[in-house]
Amino acid sequence: MSIDKATLPYRPNVGAMLFNMRGEVLMARRTDMPGAGGPASDGVWQCPQGGIDEGENPRQAVMRELMEEIGTDHAVILGEYPQWISYDLPDHLIGRALGGQYRGQTQKWFALRFTGRDSDIRLDTHLPAEFDMWQWVPAADISRLNVGFKRPIYDQVIQEFSRFARPADA
Repeated sequence: MSIDKATLPYRPNVGAMLFNMRGEVLMARRTDMPGAGGPASDGVWQCPQGGIDEGENPRQAVMRELMEEIGTDHAVILGEYPQWISYDLPDHLIGRALGGQYRGQTQKWFALRFTGRDSDIRLDTHLPAEFDMWQWVPAADISRLNVGFKRPIYDQVIQEFSRFARPADA
C-alpha cells in the first residue's frame, strides 16, 4: 500500500542555528543515520531542531529543543528567519519518518548566541540521544558537511543568518 504524500500535512517544527562567541555554528551528527558512531567525517549532520508541542509557541519550542537535544538552553535568541520554510521528505521516508504521519516539516528557524561553556553541551541528557557527536563549524563550512536532503534549507538559513557568523564583540 502506498501513501499519497499530497494528503499528508507538514509537521510544525523549529530549527536552532546556535552561534558561539566566535561566530561558529553548532552542528551535531544524527544517531539514526548511516555513519553514526564512525569517524567525524562520516554521518549526517544538522542543527538542533524538533517539533512544536501543543500549546507551545516557536520561541518556547526552540529553547526546549536545545535542552532536550544538547542538554543546555544557555542561549539567547538573536533573530528569526522571516518566513516558515517547508520541505518534503524524500519518497523513501514517506510513511516511515516522523511517525509516518507527515509529508515533511514546516520550520521556523532561529539564530541564537550560545552563552554557556562547551562543557554545558551534553548529548546524553535526553535518551535516546539524537546525536552522537557535535562540533563548532565556521558558517562557510556548513556546505561541506553532509546535511542530507536538507541542504537547500541550510543554504537558505545560513544566508539569512550570516550576519551572526562573526565574533560576538565584533
